[in-house]
Amino acid sequence: LASTETSVNVSAHNAAFVLTKAPGSTGPWEKFSFGLEASALQERWFVTEENIDGFLGTVSCPSFCSQSALESQPLIEVLDVTEDRIQIRL
Repeated sequence: LASTETSVNVSAHNAAFVLTKAPGSTGPWEKFSFGLEASALQERWFVTEENIDGFLGTVSCPSFCSQSALESQPLIEVLDVTEDRIQIRL
């Protein structure tokens, strides 16, 4: 993280944290962790095509599935992610 560009905005019902990647760090963020104590963090994943494919692969096809079963799984493509909606194509 680029700590000099990090900011926090707190209101009565909301808190917003702006995190900026350090120079030289590229690519989308996969996930983040949050919580009141470092020993009890919750993990949240960003909505990306790779994260959705990985999640569906573990949920719909256990580790004993064959490669042909994995290949027959539906393909998912994340088309658009905004504050108001997520558009996904199967």
